[in-house]
Order: sequence, then structure tokens, then C-alpha cells
Amino acid sequence: MSNQTGEIKRKTPPSYEIKNEKQNNQKNIKTSFDWTKYETHFNNEIQEERKKLEEIYTKTLPDIQELEIYQGIVTHISDTMIIVDIGFKAEGAIPISEFRENLNIIQVGTKIEVMVVKIDYKGQCILSYQKAKMLRNWQHINQAYEKSEVILGYVAARTKGGLIVEIFDIECFLPGSHINVKPVRDYDTYVGKTMEIKVVKINQKTKNVVVSHKVLIERDIEEQRKEMISKLDKGQVLEGKIKNILPYGAFVDLGGVDALLHITDMSWPHINHPTEIVQLEQELKFVVLGVDKEKNRVQLGLKQLQPHPWNSLDKNLKIGSKVKGKVSVLADYGAFVEIIPGVEALLHISEMSWSTDLSSTQDFVQIGDELETLILTIDRQERKMSLSIKQLTPDPWINIQEKYSIESEHIGIVKKFTNFGVFVELEQGISGIIYTNDLSWIKKIKHPSEFCSINDKLKIIVLSIDTQARRFNLGHKQLTENPWEKYEKIYSVGSIHNGIISNLFEKGASVKFTEDQKIEAFAPLRFLEKKNGSTIKKGEKADFKIIEFNKETKKIVISHTSVYRDKDQKKEQRVRNRKFERSTLGDIAGLVKLKEQIEKEKNK
Repeated sequence: MSNQTGEIKRKTPPSYEIKNEKQNNQKNIKTSFDWTKYETHFNNEIQEERKKLEEIYTKTLPDIQELEIYQGIVTHISDTMIIVDIGFKAEGAIPISEFRENLNIIQVGTKIEVMVVKIDYKGQCILSYQKAKMLRNWQHINQAYEKSEVILGYVAARTKGGLIVEIFDIECFLPGSHINVKPVRDYDTYVGKTMEIKVVKINQKTKNVVVSHKVLIERDIEEQRKEMISKLDKGQVLEGKIKNILPYGAFVDLGGVDALLHITDMSWPHINHPTEIVQLEQELKFVVLGVDKEKNRVQLGLKQLQPHPWNSLDKNLKIGSKVKGKVSVLADYGAFVEIIPGVEALLHISEMSWSTDLSSTQDFVQIGDELETLILTIDRQERKMSLSIKQLTPDPWINIQEKYSIESEHIGIVKKFTNFGVFVELEQGISGIIYTNDLSWIKKIKHPSEFCSINDKLKIIVLSIDTQARRFNLGHKQLTENPWEKYEKIYSVGSIHNGIISNLFEKGASVKFTEDQKIEAFAPLRFLEKKNGSTIKKGEKADFKIIEFNKETKKIVISHTSVYRDKDQKKEQRVRNRKFERSTLGDIAGLVKLKEQIEKEKNK
């Protein structure tokens, strides 16, 4: 198999053992004997027989692949090498340095796992014990990760941010945040100890492994939590400690189980923040309101241990009773009014005012307002109550047309702007809208805020009333005569007026007439050219000709250019007329002379 120096001999097929017996017995055989050169001297029959025997022999050998792990038997141990037979054509050699840790247990005949690193051109195997061990260890780690197995690891050292833990002879990283559920300050206390861990992350490229001990603690805690929660039931009264406070409630430690105490279950009266009732580390008694054993959630109550305020509500209160209260909560649909601490009633937005233009609760009430209200409904069993303010006063819309007849004039207060108009309050509960185009005859208004301000007193006229929808359509400009009736006669098409450029635009200019500064006209840019070729500037006065007038759209278009061009055209026309008159008179005089001459010739 091998000599004492550790040199590997080639395994020879049995058919050649007899033929080479004499050569093997030779004592002075050269170490550089050329087998290939020797074999070429065989005749063809011998070579063919050799090939057939080699094929039969090769089929009896296993299919060996490089970088795969195989089990072998130690056949020889020297000072430098260990020879291992893996059942292939040739044995393989491994440096003895790879067994420095396990050398005392390695003997001839010991079975070990090795990796075939390479098969050279001679068919000899280069093996490795350490590479096989490392690959097998990585397989164990990957298997533990995939199956989420709990394994024992040895804490070899501390490092920046955590610990180095050895599992399967591979160094893994245990982050400080994964040592325990509580923060760990002294890592050195863990060095040299073994602990249960789980592989939580493997980077196959960098061969980095991250493990955790905390996940096992959390698993145990979760199991204990499930066991405790399974014993809880609705209605139980337990002691607990306030662990954490958030805007929507507080978390309570029930001795290993965290439960939620919602802000609405802390106090019968409305509160804005949990700190108004509870403080951190405060120990209190709580009642279990609900247990979700599937999601492991527990909901607690604190106010439920106190008598319900509805029990102390005046028994004489009924529908139609007047009650006073303070606004505690605002909502889109109304406000909640606290009658006594812990008893709240709904004041719906539709019951705040007889007016129908309330778009928001805040238009009428604010938190903290003290109100007198009327009870509309009361249900002591369901602990519900609804209120009204408008029912305290008579409905102002009854016989409304007698007080606010069509075309009647009144003074109202500006309450609210919209993009299309302004709401004006005539009296409490009675308001109407003035559309933007009903504010002014002359001024072009894009938004009502350009015309008036909130709380301004405004004179109005009633244009129409919709008693069913409880709506007034009001007007302001209708209080005065429509000046456009007068303007239609003054600023007729073709008339010329003096004006001043009030504003310049990209497409033209706004012009105010000097005779009436309230009205403005528009002059297109091409009609601003003066006779000398220049353009009229802002603040400059000039004559303008009306070329378009529209009373319905309040539009007047004017032109300065047309003024002097029309004058020039009239002057040219007069000149042409004079020339025509001269030529006509001359022709008549010539005809008279010709007639006189013809008559003289006849007389002769």
C-alpha cells in the first residue's frame, strides 16, 4: 500500500501482479522507472487485454467527485502524513498537521470523513480532513437554521457590540441586543460559559452567522403569557402596575402579562390624556373587560370599578326638560355636552340652530362653552341622551314671508364667505346668501372678501324665498338703479370719450373714463398705438372710440387708434370730394362754350 516514507504506491490490477513479480523482487529498481515507456513494448493483444481488465476494475470502484465528502479508513500514519483509503484507485494523503487537535484518537483502522480536494492526472487523490470537517459543520449550522433548532454554544470571547460564540467549531456573532430581553451592561460575565442559542441569520457570501439567546427567552415568556392568559376571564379583578403611558391609553403589567387600559376606560368623565388619571409605576386594581386568547391580548378597565354616573342622574329629567352642560367633545356631526361628570349627551349639528347654513360644528360652539339645552330623547337603560338648542326658541321660519317679503330691504351681518357668495344673517336662525354677481353692478368681484369683511353690516334686498329648503336669496346691487341702462346711451358704439390708462396687461390695458371713474373699459394692445407709432403708457390720457358695448356682460371695448385713423379717412374723403366737384364744374363750362360755338355756326 505504502512505504515507510509515506510515498503513495499505485494500485495495480491483479493481472499484472504475476507479470511484475520479478520486477518487484528486484532490490535495485530505479525510482524513476517509466511505466508508460515500459507498457508501450507490450504487443497489441496484451494492451487490449489490459484495457478490458481496467474497465472491469474501474466499474468496481465508486464514482468519486472533487469537493465532496467521503468516509475513509486510516491505513498508515507517519511523522508527516496520514494515508487514508476511500475505496478509490489510489489512496490519499493528508498532512498530519490537520489532526493536531484529534491526533490522539487517530489510529490505523480509524474511520474518518475527508474531502476530495483534487484528483491529479495520475489518478491520485489529494484529501483534506479539516475542509471536510468545516463543510460538515456548515451543513449542521444551515440545518439548524432551516429547522429553527435550539443548539448549545460556547461563549469564546467578547467583541465590539456583543459576544463570539462557537457552535460546530465555527465562530458566530451574538449581538448585545440578543443576549437577553433586558439590556446587558457587562458582557464579560458570559465569557467561558455555554448557552442555548438559535441561528437567526446566515450570510452565505461572507460566511457570517448571527445567533440569538433572547428569542429563546421571549419564546418562554410567550408560553408563560399564553398559559396565564388562558386562566383569565372577563370580569376578573386583578392588581397591576402601570408600565407605559401613551396618548391613547396605558399598558399594565399583570405580573408577566401586558394588558391595555384604553383612555376611554380610565374615567367616566371625559379626559384629554391618560396622565390625568394614572402615573408610571402606579399600582392599581383593574377589571378584565376582554380576553383574546388567539391573539394573546387583554383589555382592562378602571372606571368600571366605580359606580356609573348615570345612576346618580336626576330621576326627574325627562323629554322636554331643560338642562345645562359644558361642551366636552366636538365632532363633524355635532358636539357632546357633559350634563354631570361622566354623563354626556349628543347635541346634533341640525339641532344647534334654525339656520341651515351651518357647515361645521365649530361655527356654533367651542369646547368649554356652557350651554342651556332641551332634552329631545333620554334612554336610561342604554344610557343615551340627545339635546337641542334651537327648540328653546320658536321656529323663525313660521310665517317668514310676512316679515321678509320679496323686495323688502333689511340690514344683515356678514357671517361667512364662500367661493360663490357671502352668507348674511338677518336674525338668529335666519340667514341668506348673496351671490357674487349680486354684490355690485360695476365692480368685477372674484371673491366676496374683495367687497366686504366678516361681521360687516350690509344692506340687502330679498330676491326670493324657498320656505321648504329654508333659504333666502338676497341681493345688494339691486338696491340701486342699474347704471348700465344709462351707460348704454352714453357709451354707444362709435362715440369718443377721454380716458386714462389705469393698468397695463400683456394683451391690452384697462381704461377709466375721466367723466366717470367708476366704469372701466378694455383696450386691446393693437388699439393703443399712437399716430407717431408709439404706445400709450400707464397713467397717460387719450381719446378712445367705443367699438363694442355689451350691457349683459358689462363689457366695453375701446380703441385709440380708431380715433385718428377715422379722422384721417374723413379728411381724405373730403379732399376727394373737392377734386370731384372741380372736375365736374370744368366739364360743364366746356360744354357751354361748345354749344355756343355750334349755335353761331348754324346762324351763319
